[in-house]
Amino acid sequence: MVTRTIFRKIAQVHDDLELKINDVYHDDEDLIKVAEKSLLLVDAAIRKVKDMIVSHQFDTVAEEILFFKKIKPQFISKFIYYSSILELESHKPNAGNKAVKKYYEAEQEKLKNFYSEQSEFYSYYRREATYLDHKIFVRNSYDLKMKLSFGFYNFDSSFTTSHDHMIARFVASQQMDKFLRKQLDDLDENGNVKKLSPLVWSASKVGLIELVYALHQMRCFNGGNIELSEVVRFVEKSLDTDLGNFHKTLFEIRNRKQGPTKFLNLVSENLNQYFINTEGE
Repeated sequence: MVTRTIFRKIAQVHDDLELKINDVYHDDEDLIKVAEKSLLLVDAAIRKVKDMIVSHQFDTVAEEILFFKKIKPQFISKFIYYSSILELESHKPNAGNKAVKKYYEAEQEKLKNFYSEQSEFYSYYRREATYLDHKIFVRNSYDLKMKLSFGFYNFDSSFTTSHDHMIARFVASQQMDKFLRKQLDDLDENGNVKKLSPLVWSASKVGLIELVYALHQMRCFNGGNIELSEVVRFVEKSLDTDLGNFHKTLFEIRNRKQGPTKFLNLVSENLNQYFINTEGE
């Protein structure tokens, strides 16, 4: 099987995983249960991906680098993230706001220490550098000048490179940092949940999904280092709305007869008309 075909199959596995995790969030509000269910889904997806890769010989070094630097971390980061959520929420103190706040802040400090320890490679990652990729994202290759994981030699060499796991940890840590900041922000001085914004989305939900997806594709949120499902959940909570099965809606938007940018075209037309009407005021 050619690499491009495998990549298409893996992309479908990832899309299906996103859809299933999104359903978990809609079906259950208990973070521990969400994490447990999500971990099972992620584990099953990773196993499917691994079965496609372990015996595969990539057509080019560039394709191998793409898989281990960009594609595989999308899956592994989810496993790390939900494992961290499960651990964090399972041990959260059953106490007042001050204790919970201190607990989350201690986790934030751990993240800072992690970034500090990995500062050299984190800089490489953030700068989107490529000059070491042929050594650190190719199987059975590594650079001794780069810090290696202590457990590197215990990894499956057919499905692991020296630094793909670290990329996954960076992605998961970024998600974890957002989670912690949100949890802290949702608490006020008395430990109560803050009130939502008075803004309520009053246009069509399909239009909102179209808008959010367009902004996500333009990497407008966190430089693109965030999953679409997280953006959707934030928008839902911020605007007090339920966007339902947004993956299905996106499929319908992509295939509708009047084109995929109906709402965006309407926004553009209305804004242009407003400027025309107010010209000279």
